[in-house]
Amino acid sequence: MAALMEFTTDNGATVTVEVDRHAPGAQLVSRDGPHALVRAGRTFDSALEGIRSAAESALAVFRDGRLKPDGVELEFGVKITSEAGAVIAKSALEGHLTVKLSWSPGSENAPAAG
Repeated sequence: MAALMEFTTDNGATVTVEVDRHAPGAQLVSRDGPHALVRAGRTFDSALEGIRSAAESALAVFRDGRLKPDGVELEFGVKITSEAGAVIAKSALEGHLTVKLSWSPGSENAPAAG
């Protein structure tokens, strides 16, 4: 069952996220209604820090090496939890990460047509 969790950003803004109702580390703020509001024990920014680091690592892997694409697009499914912060969400099959590489026509790094 879902609950609403309130995060504060590093600049003081409030972000409300839907999480599992029994998320460890959450502090109950209100028992009103089926979507009780819980307060996160960390900021939204710090919860996302691991995902940012994962994205930086993935970008470094795909930008470096022989392919040298002109563009790299990463898509992570992200799940927010009170205890672990943001985690890469599991899709229907396994972990969720979509990578798209692109080259501009005529680019010296474009793969040869085969």
